[in-house]
Amino acid sequence: MNTSPLLLVPFREVRHDQPDDCLHYESVAVRGTEMDWTIPAHRHEGLHQFQWLEQGHVRGSIDGREFEAQAPVLLMLAPGSVHGFTYTPDTIGHQVTVPTTTLRQLLGGSTLADAELGASCVLPDIEGEGEAECRNLFAQVAREFRTQSPGRVHALLACATLLAVQFLRRRGEHFTRERAQGARDTLLRRYLALVEQHYREHRPLSFYAEALGVTPDHLSRTCRQATKQSALQVLHERLLLEARRLLAYSPMPVTEVAQQLGYDDAAYFSKFFSRSVGNTPSEYRALVASGVRGEGVSP
Repeated sequence: MNTSPLLLVPFREVRHDQPDDCLHYESVAVRGTEMDWTIPAHRHEGLHQFQWLEQGHVRGSIDGREFEAQAPVLLMLAPGSVHGFTYTPDTIGHQVTVPTTTLRQLLGGSTLADAELGASCVLPDIEGEGEAECRNLFAQVAREFRTQSPGRVHALLACATLLAVQFLRRRGEHFTRERAQGARDTLLRRYLALVEQHYREHRPLSFYAEALGVTPDHLSRTCRQATKQSALQVLHERLLLEARRLLAYSPMPVTEVAQQLGYDDAAYFSKFFSRSVGNTPSEYRALVASGVRGEGVSP
């Protein structure tokens, strides 16, 4: 996909006719037909986006990771995640965009929106009862969004809550099917959720280990067994992912990128980035712009 300066899509550009809506719904065909079924790489800040494809095929990239999926499939795009898709013209699907602040309120101020729903995901092989539930829920959102029935806003917010819960459950089922279960996987998932919340704060590994009730050595062993990386490497990879996103898709100066990532000293950030990536932040940005590096978010 073509690398370009930040393609940031705010909520006001996602919505169409009713700028005061609490969420936005549209069929995948709306953008698909407008853009020849290819959506270029872009990102949303402060928005969660849920997709349900009931027919067709999609391939694309989410944060530099390529994927392909055949319907029925669920997709969730978390805030800040760089994504782009190409659908087959026969694709039938739905897309719901909800401000993350709204989602947090709907989930009762819990950490679910930031932790469990803090990372984008593709959930294939939704079949049987799960497929029927997804089809009915997205269809209900579509009906409520298009009408002006009494209680419309309340109904849409209720649907948004159910959507979030549906993704939480399906995501859990996906992990159950695709990964060996046990304490190791549970600990890793809890660690990744904590990293998502705190990686900009530069907390020591002991902070995460204490929060998880294990020793730093045990946490690192668990990460190595599951990911071939130490716990510290996992933490650094999340920080680097965000750094690559900002350098590739935003025009902000390197000093501002460093500040966004919690660095008071831009020189220290540059040293960390150069040691990890092999180029200085400025060099990396130039290589992405010239097409030498991939989309700017791949390792």
